[in-house]
Amino acid sequence: MKVSILVIEDDARMAELISRGLNEYGYTVTLADDGTRGLRMALDNHFDLVVTDIILPGMNGLEVCKRLKVADERYPIIMLTALGTTNDKVDGFDAGADDYMVKPFEIRELNARIHALLKRSASLPKSDVLHFADLELNRLTKVVKRGEVELNLTPKEFNLLEYMMLNSNRVLPKSEIAEKVWDTTFDTGTNFIDVYISYLRRKVDKEFDRKLIHTKPGMGFILKEENENSK
Repeated sequence: MKVSILVIEDDARMAELISRGLNEYGYTVTLADDGTRGLRMALDNHFDLVVTDIILPGMNGLEVCKRLKVADERYPIIMLTALGTTNDKVDGFDAGADDYMVKPFEIRELNARIHALLKRSASLPKSDVLHFADLELNRLTKVVKRGEVELNLTPKEFNLLEYMMLNSNRVLPKSEIAEKVWDTTFDTGTNFIDVYISYLRRKVDKEFDRKLIHTKPGMGFILKEENENSK
């Protein structure tokens, strides 16, 4: 059975290029030229994956992403847009996007991102509740607690903490975090991973005496039980 993909793109030429390119890789592609229509189609049909631009008529891609994730938090979504600053990427990931590609791009890279995202979605860990130290992460309810305190995490902060908990006591290079959490190649010209680590620290560590998220300069980040200054 072919993988079905919804592409939400208002530029007719770009939409046709994406559709033709993905068809050559064997995907079944459906097009929507505005956000409102795309959201309705995604909710009514539940495609295997959605690729959406951000700047769209009717409803922007960020809002489309948020609403799809409310309906089904596991709906795989790739944002494909000309907006490529760190802040743009953070906004996209905060909206719930699983991956983010900046135009111009190559269809073969988009295919690789799609393949990686679908593979990761199909092989999510079976354990519903993860524990590390006094952290508890419930993958079903999306509730995260440290001790008795509930932490309010964004979707990408949740995914980042989940990956760190699954790989606790091991230094995680930025390149690995980019690949495994964002399904992308780490771009040394942006600092979005550092930004998200900072966000996560504020919620996981700031109000607690025992710090769990640590920096290994020049190496990456590690989740471990150790009282030391983290940067």
